Amino acid sequence: MKARFYNTGLPIALLVILGLGWEASVRLFEIPPYVLPGPLQILEVMWQRMDLLAAHGLVTLTEIGLGFWVALVVGFTLAVLIHSSQILEWAFLPLIISSQTIPVFAIAPLLILWFGYGIGSKVVMTAIIVFFTIVINTVEGLKAADPDTLALLKILEATPGQVFFKVRIPQSLPFVFSGIKIGVAVSVIGAVIGEWVGAREGLGYLMIHANAQLQVELVFASIAWLSILGTGLYGVVVVLERLLVPWRQRAASLISES
Repeated sequence: MKARFYNTGLPIALLVILGLGWEASVRLFEIPPYVLPGPLQILEVMWQRMDLLAAHGLVTLTEIGLGFWVALVVGFTLAVLIHSSQILEWAFLPLIISSQTIPVFAIAPLLILWFGYGIGSKVVMTAIIVFFTIVINTVEGLKAADPDTLALLKILEATPGQVFFKVRIPQSLPFVFSGIKIGVAVSVIGAVIGEWVGAREGLGYLMIHANAQLQVELVFASIAWLSILGTGLYGVVVVLERLLVPWRQRAASLISES
């Protein structure tokens, strides 16, 4: 209970302190709003333009959700195939790792060209960014099955399917959720980059449009909405992890108590 209070209370307190310092600095140095608005101005814009931000935020959230699920399904399937075959691991893993050296901005215009200005290009961009963490963490999780348990099942003549579904999958879930949490945090980046390069709606599009008109308060309000979306999605994943991997939470509680 005490740890949970600190996990929520301390970040909020730090955020309030930073916000007060930001507001004081803006007022003390008389910084123009078109250069750096204060937190109170940003909150005012978020309230006044709630309908606009919500409409564009829903578009971005849809892009993030679809892209994340595409990455999760494809990434998990490929990870299982890589784990099941040494040849596939040798063939695919170097390509997957080397693909992360390509700047996402370099391929964004190509995705716009191939998939258009609609939601398709943003979904693909989000999936590309999330895909790597899902694959790598799932492969590592499938390899991390307890050797003693595997030896026992071999003695009991368990089938490969029984070993996979009763041991490897459950014991890989903490690794998989670690990849999912990283992926859901960076998925926002993929959607926004796609909207920056070419879009007609979404928070990334709204940021570019507002910046061109020197509506810096609206730019910061869009950033705040993106942060809220990312934090909310991360929280959903944490809740799912506690429901599907309850033993990890109990182990963490025992360690903290000791």
